[in-house]
Amino acid sequence: MYDVNTIRADFPILSREVNGKPLVYLDNGASAQKPQVVIDAITRGYAEEYANVHRGLHYLSNISTERYEAVRGIIARFIGAGSENEIILNSGTTEGINMVSYAWAAPRMEAGDEIVLSVMEHHANIVPWHFLRERQGVSLKWVDVDATGALDADKVIAAIGPKTKLIAITQLSNVLGTHVDVKRICDAARAKGVAVLVDGSQGAVHAPVNVAEMGCDFYAITGHKLYGPSGSGAIYVKKERMDEMRPFMGGGDMIRDVSKEVITYNTGPMKFEAGTPGIVQTIGLGAALEYLMELGMDNVAAHEAELAKYAREKLTGLNWLGLQGTTPDKAAIFSFTMEGAAHAHDISTILDKKGVAVRAGHHCAQPLMQHMGVNATCRASFGLYNTKDEVDVLVDALELAHNLLG
Repeated sequence: MYDVNTIRADFPILSREVNGKPLVYLDNGASAQKPQVVIDAITRGYAEEYANVHRGLHYLSNISTERYEAVRGIIARFIGAGSENEIILNSGTTEGINMVSYAWAAPRMEAGDEIVLSVMEHHANIVPWHFLRERQGVSLKWVDVDATGALDADKVIAAIGPKTKLIAITQLSNVLGTHVDVKRICDAARAKGVAVLVDGSQGAVHAPVNVAEMGCDFYAITGHKLYGPSGSGAIYVKKERMDEMRPFMGGGDMIRDVSKEVITYNTGPMKFEAGTPGIVQTIGLGAALEYLMELGMDNVAAHEAELAKYAREKLTGLNWLGLQGTTPDKAAIFSFTMEGAAHAHDISTILDKKGVAVRAGHHCAQPLMQHMGVNATCRASFGLYNTKDEVDVLVDALELAHNLLG
């Protein structure tokens, strides 16, 4: 049974007050809070077991290496990868997508080749492709969302042309909460010989993921949104694609031998993991994913679906609030504006006085903001520990903001 109050007790920070009010943390889309098991794993990693990995034969190095390398298999289980050798460990989604841009896309794309994107991509899934546009003349092909914020998979598929080499698409919008039918896109792209990179930064947080069934070539996750440490993450790379990739960064474990005249590279995934990694951060990510799997991502999804339904009912009842994205099956992520001249930053500041933490700004999604005709929104993004009572606190705080700013 999913007992949210028991779960909340696993997160120490949720018992604190902010501005004399109980904390209502609704900024999970930016970064989630950490359960005690993750905090304990980090503390133990530094206080009892720390040493550099792979390079030593002494006890501490061996245990650090064992704990660190075990996370590869944990991630593979969490996202349904066929092998842990398809998991490249890194600092998060941004590094993962940049790696694909430099290591896979750059060597095989030339002027006029196309990358298909949706207008609601996070900047981390836009800027690396602009690098290729600037440096190699690659063309970026954009697919818009409709008035409800939905992205029609058939429109993404229709955008595939003879020069399309890659589709880079989010699984779940960090602004609108829109789910994308990435499996349908992957199936169609594979039939046309086009690779697909899926940004799973939000998707992996809110529902079960199985990359083998999805059929994507690349799938990126970031640890700090998955209730793990910042500076942790991974990217799944299908073996055939990994074999096509050139090294991204040089040094450390990505080599077998180095001489004055020649370098022999390691095999993947180590070939793409240069330098001393975020050892303890990655161990903490493993603890977070094991925690999530113990809860059951189906259970997390069901809890958040109930929250989303309740929050939608409450927020749509505020006729002076403009909700961005109204797709029926959206995740528990709500971006909004307020009638009049109220700025998102002012709204957020007033909410903070009531202990409610939300995000305000363009959410690293400026093309989407331009498409929606707004400069900024407030965003309340819910997680596995949030409650309907917290939705009520949010609504009360919004009413106060409206009274003060309206």
